[in-house]
Amino acid sequence: MQKTTPHRSSWNTRKIFQRFLQYFVLVTVLVAVFVPITILVFGALKTRGELMTSPYTVPMPPRWENIIAVLTSPSYTFWAMLRNSLMVMLATTTGVVVICSLAAFVFARMRFRMKGAIFQLFTLGLMFPITIAILPVYFVLRQLNPYVPLIDSLWGVIIVQIAFQLSGNILILRGFFTAIPTELQDAAYIDGCTAFDFFWRILLPLAKPALAAVAALTMIMSWNDLLVPLVIINSDKLWTLPLGTMQFQGQYGQDLALVSAFVAISALPTVIFYLIAERQIVSGLTAGAIKG
Repeated sequence: MQKTTPHRSSWNTRKIFQRFLQYFVLVTVLVAVFVPITILVFGALKTRGELMTSPYTVPMPPRWENIIAVLTSPSYTFWAMLRNSLMVMLATTTGVVVICSLAAFVFARMRFRMKGAIFQLFTLGLMFPITIAILPVYFVLRQLNPYVPLIDSLWGVIIVQIAFQLSGNILILRGFFTAIPTELQDAAYIDGCTAFDFFWRILLPLAKPALAAVAALTMIMSWNDLLVPLVIINSDKLWTLPLGTMQFQGQYGQDLALVSAFVAISALPTVIFYLIAERQIVSGLTAGAIKG
């Protein structure tokens, strides 16, 4: 009969404790994330009176009047906000992917003087988050507004979002591009490829996971951005969903059930998109880390 040594018993106890701690942390995070979402969804399916008297119970039966009102009432302009958010998100993502891929290719595969200094200048952008720099950016846009109308314009929001997404995404793509073997580039040049041909025909197809990760992260950031539209947009016709949600809460704050319905519907596209893009984000960042 095999005896259990004290050392092995202590190791098993430590392993059980670590496993218990891991599950405890996971359950705590799960509760912290899903309980507010569940209460929000329950509130959207209740009347105002039911939400005030029993906010934590399951709606029986569910009331769909608030959701129908948000989707159909012309005074709430939900579909206009959705359209504006989609336009900003798609334009921002396209601009970020194009500019960052070209810049990362230059910094990763080209040789020129002052390359290191210029790249360090790009990385300095990580030190200035948009919450700190938004006021100087607004002053610049206001000075440019007589020549290029960017205040109270979706293009102003798009340009600012692109600018503040460049530094981090260039770092991600540069690390991926640098990991591509130089022998592949030399062979392409011997076969008659130009630098752009190598970038377009060889490098970009190999970098699809990293490009997908950059695109997905940019889409989520742009869709959830509140600060930039809040500072730049004045007209209610140009409100994006986060800005419209904030204004809706202020206008209809007394009807918590209606506000819950609007917030739940506004958050639904983000949840769906993240569930679709989660694998692309993880695989792209993991591939870049492994290759780096």
